[in-house]
Amino acid sequence: MIHDPNRVYVFDTTLRDGEQVPGCQLTTPEKIEIARELEALGVDIIEAGFPISSPGDFQSVVEISKAVRNPTVCALTRANKGDIDVAVESLQYAKHPRIHTGIGSSDMHIKHKFNSTREEILVRAVDAVKYAKRFVEDVEFYAEDAGRADIVYLAQMIEAVIAAGATVVNIPDTNGYCLPNQYGDKIKYLKDNVQNIDKAIISVHCHNDLGLATANSIAGLQNGARQVEGTINGIGERAGNTSLEEVVMILKTHPVLGLHTNINARNFYEISNTVATQMRMPVQANKAIVGSNAFAHSSGIHQDGFLKNRENYEIIKPEDVGFPSATIVLTARSGRHALKYHLERLGFNLNKEELGEAYHRFLTLADNKLNISDDDLLLLVRGEKFA
Repeated sequence: MIHDPNRVYVFDTTLRDGEQVPGCQLTTPEKIEIARELEALGVDIIEAGFPISSPGDFQSVVEISKAVRNPTVCALTRANKGDIDVAVESLQYAKHPRIHTGIGSSDMHIKHKFNSTREEILVRAVDAVKYAKRFVEDVEFYAEDAGRADIVYLAQMIEAVIAAGATVVNIPDTNGYCLPNQYGDKIKYLKDNVQNIDKAIISVHCHNDLGLATANSIAGLQNGARQVEGTINGIGERAGNTSLEEVVMILKTHPVLGLHTNINARNFYEISNTVATQMRMPVQANKAIVGSNAFAHSSGIHQDGFLKNRENYEIIKPEDVGFPSATIVLTARSGRHALKYHLERLGFNLNKEELGEAYHRFLTLADNKLNISDDDLLLLVRGEKFA
């Protein structure tokens, strides 16, 4: 099924799981704008919504299906015919439609969510896949709460839904429970013990409740998964989903993993800003890859090393993810090298003695002022009569 065994397919659920953040509901035009940017980014699958959940979600899937050409458009359902019927209708204009159906796989969910048994849940899972397969060729099955599921039962479920026609099997760590080695071992067990696993792509869908979503996703990919599900900026239910920009850049930065995506990483900064603006959810400053401080250097030791050779403190170039540029931020922790850099940028070339005097004045200023501007530096230098 997978033509390139080292290719990782990128499944974006910003418009479905990401939109479940309280207060971040999007209008259909806003969703279309993000979907077009996701297409430009190069994602393989866009999960456009949960059509039966509301008329607005249904309409968004319809309009996104019309708006994009290259990505697969995916609609989420529960394991029942009513959900699937509505999803099929919403995907009528999709060039590459996918139905994403599934059910709980852990004993916790089976007993306390569905008030059911393992045997009954297995039947429902298989029936849902078979029914969805009547309408679309591409059917993804999610085994909800797989992170806490009994591994032997999970393998039985995955084997059964692949036999029923599932083309992708999603192994979600729905509650962000697993440690990376546990999640990786779970994927490896399925890879080694599900007899028909070669007939489907294994997908990882990790939540960030313990801050492990990205690590768990990478562990899953290292153990044989070839689709990763996540969101731009890591937004999503509770503590969020796997951050797609983090996974993609980990794979790029560590070629030893031997995995790659078709993502245009230079588009990350732009789409990060679009999602943050549309969802009214600012990106935290220290967010990896796209945060405002991701390429900012303020400590004197770091600044000196960076100015001597940027690779001392930069494993990713800002331009690789579309970030404007690295910045040398002047603070009370900055050293002479950083001050010299900024003064030279402004056209002042000071000798060693002059720089020492300017630096002394700078530290006094920096102790009393949070943000040092170019105007501050001009006043500082002119006050020392070095102009």
